Amino acid sequence: MRLVNRVLLATENRNKFDEFKALFHAFPEVNLLMANEILRNTDGLKFVERYDTYLENALAKARLVNQGAHYPSLADDSGLEVEGLGGKPGVRSHRYATPKAGLSQDEANVQLMLKELTGKPRNAKFVCTLALLVEGILVHATGTLDGTIAEAPRGTHGFGYDSIFIPNGSNKTLAEMTSAEKNAISHRNKALQLLMLQVRQHEITFAKP
Repeated sequence: MRLVNRVLLATENRNKFDEFKALFHAFPEVNLLMANEILRNTDGLKFVERYDTYLENALAKARLVNQGAHYPSLADDSGLEVEGLGGKPGVRSHRYATPKAGLSQDEANVQLMLKELTGKPRNAKFVCTLALLVEGILVHATGTLDGTIAEAPRGTHGFGYDSIFIPNGSNKTLAEMTSAEKNAISHRNKALQLLMLQVRQHEITFAKP
């Protein structure tokens, strides 16, 4: 297997990249890069998330970047599943609400969720599925974080639904936590730990050529 320590993260979301970059501090043999640091055009990532499962969406993004750059490619698909909404928004978490003037997509999503949850169960879980393509080998893993949805947004850190998600065992939303506190328990961290176990089991080696 060709030795390389560069892994391209198939995302255009800088917040997500920064979070993964911090998580990869536990794996210093990997040099994580955003896909657009190698590829000139990553617009296709906006259009491949059209499937009904996290794994299919993650794999589609990883394949797109891997085919364009021929480096190991890592992609995630994450979502928030809420009991009172029948498990929605799930794989469509990022595109849950119709964008509104004056609101970011994240703000519109949070606003809609709080409105639709009135009088309904607020138990929820974050889900993250990771897919890694290396030299034709696919490894994947899923991590979850259980919690509840707050009555109103709290905190200024994080992104997405962090301001309304309270992990079980905590009285803080993810947006009220430091990055270190969030990363220690996050669904992305759990998925990454499981993924890297599989990397070792497949004897995939990351090293400078």
